[in-house]
Amino acid sequence: MPTEPGAEEQLPWRPVGEAAPLLIVLNVGSGKSQTSEVRSTLEAILVRAQRPFTVHEVSDAADLARIAAAVVEEARANNGVVVAAGGDGTINTVAQATLGSGCTFGVLPLGTFNYFSRAHGISSDLEEACRILLGNRAFQVQVGLVNDRVFLVNGSIGLYPRLLEEREDAKSRLGRSRVVAFFAAIKTIFTAHLRLRLEIESRQGRRHVVTPTLFVGNNRLQLERVGISGRALDEHRLTAVTLAPVSTLGMLRLVLRAALGRLGEADQIESFDFERLIVRARFGARRFKVATDGEVEWLRSPLTFRVAPGALWLIRPSERREDPG
Repeated sequence: MPTEPGAEEQLPWRPVGEAAPLLIVLNVGSGKSQTSEVRSTLEAILVRAQRPFTVHEVSDAADLARIAAAVVEEARANNGVVVAAGGDGTINTVAQATLGSGCTFGVLPLGTFNYFSRAHGISSDLEEACRILLGNRAFQVQVGLVNDRVFLVNGSIGLYPRLLEEREDAKSRLGRSRVVAFFAAIKTIFTAHLRLRLEIESRQGRRHVVTPTLFVGNNRLQLERVGISGRALDEHRLTAVTLAPVSTLGMLRLVLRAALGRLGEADQIESFDFERLIVRARFGARRFKVATDGEVEWLRSPLTFRVAPGALWLIRPSERREDPG
C-alpha cells in the first residue's frame, strides 16, 4: 500500500476515482440539519464538481441497517463510495454494513457530538464536509468490535448505556443539544446505582472487577478530552476504562474531572490497553446491555472486545487535524 509522504501519520492509503459515484445514506432525523438543507448543499457542490451521487433517505431508524446493506451492494456493483450522513449512531450502522465489503467510506457529520468525523479531521460544517468527499485518497481507519458489533467511537456496559438511554429520552422531549445531554447525564448519576461484578480476561491474565461501568474507547479525541491517553489506538489496540464504586458525590467529582480533562488522574479510575478483552458476569448473566457509538442493544455473554481484522477505507484530509466542532 502507498503511504502519504510528509503527512502527520504514515498510514496506508488507496486512490479514489474522480468519477466514483457517491451513494449517500441520509438519516433525516439526525441533529438539527434539515433534509432540504442537506440536499441543496449536496447539489450545489457535487453537481458543480460533476460528481455523480444519489441520496437514500431514511426516515425510520428501524430501516437504516437494511437500507445501508442495499446501498453497499449498489456501491460494490458500481465501484461507488458509501457515505453515511448523520450522527455517530448513523455512521456506526452504515460502517457496520460497509466493513469487509471493500467499498470506500465517507461521512457527512450531522449529529450533536460527531466524535468520529472530528477525530479524523472532517469538518462539522456541511459544505466543507462535502468538499472533503471529493478527495482522491482513502485512508485506513481502525474499527472496534464487541462480539460482531462495530464501534468506531466506543463500546460500553453498565452506567454508560443507562446514561445514553436517558439522554435519548430527554432529547426526544426537549430537543437535541449538548445542554440537554449534560443535564440528562446528571440525572442518571443521581438515580442509577449500578454495580457490575465482572470477570475480565486479556493477555495480562484473568481477574475480577467490581465497577459501575466498563468503557472501551476507540476514539483518540473522546479519550483525550477527558484526560485519558489515546496512544494505544496508534498501535492497533483499544483502551478500557473502569472505575471503582463511588458515592453519588464521588461520581459528580469524577464528572467534573472529566469536564476539566483530568479524569485519568483520579484514584478511582483504571485504564488499560488491550488487543482482545473477554468479559463475563461473575454470576452467570446471559446477556449484557451494550452501547456502541450511542446505540444500545442486548448482546450475549461473554463479550469479546477486539480490533476488527479489516479496516475501513475512509475519505478524509491527508493531514488529519482535529476539527474543533
